[in-house]
Amino acid sequence: MKKHRSTIKRILDYIGHYKWGVLVSLCLAAVTVITTLYAPILIGDSVDLIIGQGNVDFAGLTAVLGKMGVVILITAVSQWLMNHINNKITYRVVKDIRTKAFEHLEVLPLKYLDSHPSGDIISRIIADIDQFSEGLLMGFTQLFTGVLTIVGTLGFMFYVNVWIALVVVCVTPVSLLVASFIAKKTYIMFKHQSETRGELTGLIDEMLGNQKIVQAFGHEAEAQKSFEEINERLGKYSLRATFFSSITNPSTRFVNGLVYASVGVAGAYAAIHGLLSVGKLSSFLSYANQYTKPFNEISGVVTELQNALASAARVFELIDEEPLRQEDEDAVDLNQADGNVRLEHVYFSYNPEISLIEDFNLSVKPGQRIAIVGPTGCGKSTVINLLMRFYDVDSGCVKVSGNDIRHMTRKSLRANYGMVLQETWLKSGSIRDNIAYGKPDATEEEIIQAAKEAHAHSFIRRMPQGYDTVISEDGGNLSQGQKQLLCIARVMLCLPPMLILDEATSSIDTRTEIRIQKAFAKMMEGRTSFIVAHRLSTIKEADVILVMRDGHIIEQGSHEELLSQGGFYAQLYNSQFAPA
Repeated sequence: MKKHRSTIKRILDYIGHYKWGVLVSLCLAAVTVITTLYAPILIGDSVDLIIGQGNVDFAGLTAVLGKMGVVILITAVSQWLMNHINNKITYRVVKDIRTKAFEHLEVLPLKYLDSHPSGDIISRIIADIDQFSEGLLMGFTQLFTGVLTIVGTLGFMFYVNVWIALVVVCVTPVSLLVASFIAKKTYIMFKHQSETRGELTGLIDEMLGNQKIVQAFGHEAEAQKSFEEINERLGKYSLRATFFSSITNPSTRFVNGLVYASVGVAGAYAAIHGLLSVGKLSSFLSYANQYTKPFNEISGVVTELQNALASAARVFELIDEEPLRQEDEDAVDLNQADGNVRLEHVYFSYNPEISLIEDFNLSVKPGQRIAIVGPTGCGKSTVINLLMRFYDVDSGCVKVSGNDIRHMTRKSLRANYGMVLQETWLKSGSIRDNIAYGKPDATEEEIIQAAKEAHAHSFIRRMPQGYDTVISEDGGNLSQGQKQLLCIARVMLCLPPMLILDEATSSIDTRTEIRIQKAFAKMMEGRTSFIVAHRLSTIKEADVILVMRDGHIIEQGSHEELLSQGGFYAQLYNSQFAPA
C-alpha cells in the first residue's frame, strides 16, 4: 500500500507541472456540473407551469426554456474545453514520463541491460505507459466531474428537500464499500497482468530476433511451449482482472436502483402529503439519476486507474534503477589521447561471488598493437569493457595518457576509441548514414574513401540505390560479412587514436580478410590497438600478445617468443595449425 501511495504521489508531481491547466480544468468541471445540475430545477419549474389542463403559463414556460437553452450551451462549451485541456495535460504528462524513462535508459549501466530482457524494457516504455495514459485520461475526464457532480447534486437535493436528501446520503456508503472492494482486487490482478505482459513481450522479442537459431536447432516446439505457458498465465490474470472490473457496472447499477427507488418512495409520500410539488419530485428523481451515475463512472475510473497505477509502478521501477556512476565534478575531457594505456592492480567481477579479473596489470606504449588471446570466458572482452568504461573497476585503476579514466568524461574517452566488434550493429537508415554514424558531418568523398579502405565500396555500388540504399536495423538483405565491412568502414572514417578490434574479421571470408588485414595494418600505424582474436593467424604481427586464463595474464610476449616458450600459447597455436 505504501508503494501504491508513492506511485500516486509521483504521478501528482508530474501533473503538478501543469497546475494552471488543472486549475482551469477544475473550474470548467465546476461550471459543467453546476449548469448540468441547474437543468433539473428548470425542468421541475417547467412541469409546475403545465401541471393542469388549460392551466399552462406560456410566458413563464418560454422564459424557462430560454434559460434552459443558455444552460445547455454553457454546459456543452465548458465540457468541450475541459476535455480538450484534460487531453493536453494527459499526453504531456505521458510524454514527460516516457521521455524521462528513455533518458534514464540511456544512462543505465550495462549491468542492468545485460541482466534484463530487452522485450520487458520495451514493454515498460511503450505498452505500460500507453496503459497508464488511458487510465490517466479517463481519470481526468470523469473523476473531476464525477466527484463534483456527487457533491453538487447533494447540495441541490438538500436545497430542494432536506429529508429526502438524507435518505440518499444513508444509501451512499453501499456504493463506497462496493468501489473499495473492487479497487483492491483489480489493482492486484492488473499488476500481475502488466508483469506477465512484459514477460511475454520479452519472449516474443527474443524469439523473433533469433528465429534462425530457433529453427536451426529445432527449438520451435519448446519456444511454442514457453509462449503458451506465459500466454496462459496472462490469460488467467487478464480474465480475473476483467471479471473484477466487469462486476463494477452491475454492482453500481444495483446501488443506483436502490437510491432511485428510495427517492421515488420518499418523494411520492412527500408529494401526496403536500410537502413537495410534482415538479420538485421530477427534479429529485432526475438528481437521483445524476447522483448515482458518477458512482458508476467513478467505479469504472477506479478500475482503469488501478491498471494505470500498476503500469506506472513498473515504469517508475525502471526510472528508479541506479544510473551510471556520475561523472566527477572535476572530470576533464580527453581531447587527443597519446595512446599510453596502463591498467594497475585491477580487480573486477560481474558477480561479487564469482571472481574474474584479479590483480591485472598492463602497460601499453603509444602505437603498440596488443593482442589478447585465451579460452572463452577468460576475461578478454571484459578487459575491453573496462578500457571503454562500460563497466568501472572494483579496485585498481585504468589510466589513459597518464590520467585515471574515472576522472574523464565518458563521452570524450570513448571518442578516442574506434571499435569493431564481432556482433555488428547497424541502425535503420541509409548505408551512408550508417558509415557516418560517428562523424555525421563527413563529406561524400570521405565516406566513399572509408568504404574503399574497408573493401565495402564494391558491394555498396551494386546495391539498388548505392550509398542511399536504406537498410533495416538488422541489416536487411546484407550478409553478415557485408554488415561487418560497413562497421569497419565506420571506424575507418573516424580514425581515432586508439582502436579496439574484438573478433573484427570473424564474419569475413579468407580472401577479404587478407585485404582487411592490410587495411587494418595501415589504420593501426601510429595508433594504440587492442586486438581480441580466437584465430591466432590474425595476430602474428602484434607487438605484444597477452595470453589470458581465468582473469590473469599467464604469458606475455611476441608471437615468436611465446612459441619458443612452448607454453599455453604454443598449445593454442598448435591446436589450430598442427597437422592432423
